[in-house]
Amino acid sequence: MVLETLGLGASAERIYRAMLAHPSEGVTQLANRLDASLETVREGLGQLSKLAIVQPSPHEENGFRVVAPETAMEMLLARQHAELAAQQLRVEASRAAAAQLIAECSGVRPRTSDDERLLGPEAIRERLGQLASQTEADVMTFAPGGAHTPADLEASRGPNEELLQRGVRSRTIYLDSARNHRPTLDHVSWLNRHGAVVRTAVSLPVRMIIFDRRQAVLPIDTADAHTGAVLLNGAGTITALCALFEATWAAATPLGATASPTPEGMTAQQAEMLKLLAAGMTDETIAKRFGISPRTARRIAADLMDLLEARSRFQAGVHSVQRGWLPAHRS
Repeated sequence: MVLETLGLGASAERIYRAMLAHPSEGVTQLANRLDASLETVREGLGQLSKLAIVQPSPHEENGFRVVAPETAMEMLLARQHAELAAQQLRVEASRAAAAQLIAECSGVRPRTSDDERLLGPEAIRERLGQLASQTEADVMTFAPGGAHTPADLEASRGPNEELLQRGVRSRTIYLDSARNHRPTLDHVSWLNRHGAVVRTAVSLPVRMIIFDRRQAVLPIDTADAHTGAVLLNGAGTITALCALFEATWAAATPLGATASPTPEGMTAQQAEMLKLLAAGMTDETIAKRFGISPRTARRIAADLMDLLEARSRFQAGVHSVQRGWLPAHRS
């Protein structure tokens, strides 16, 4: 049978073809025509009905209407495209989740012969300068931490300018909170003027720089990026980290634009906080991840509870699940 690739079984296809040729026949007549059992015909009709190419119709003598082949094939193709798109989203989400784990555990992972450890801020800056000078195509950066020190910003300008003058594509994601820090905002504007592209996100998993999709630098200690860094070269690891960057980049807000509220009416900060609170993070941990003060984090949480009409964080979690804003936990 020719329609199995579109999700139609051989038996259902035979029934569909018979119904096209004899649209007025009922279940018993179709069973006799196809030399099949009534149960087989009913199962086939169930599959065709699920695919919506056979539909109930009170105006037909047999109680159902068969959809014309042209429309039916369009419907089957659209369904298959939707399933493929959903599967691709699941694959990308799984890849991004795996990459985030790699990034967050970079400092405690077993050391391999391909890894290179960099201890202290001077060693990190020197090695980053070397990597930048060797880069040919693109640089992708996560720059969390909220406000950046003037020294760090100044130290990055030389390598950045040299990269951009050579035509290297540079993309950087800062925290949304950087928009409120004048020195960082001035530096971001400088990057834009020199050809770099900048976006911001509510939170970032880790500080990270990827060079030419071949090497990545991540902190040994995510709590203090100046302590040391690790240079990763493994192809599988780099592929996963690139997927994490691309997924985060796609969801980030271009500089100069304002993030749209979610369909539930939450701000981007509230939506991210809801996920992090559900994961058990404290206000202090969330504040650090957002690059904001604990007081601001508590205010965002209070606004979120007001939106959810909740008197406690537990109740906020229950209401979030009831409204479909968070998935229900399954054992």
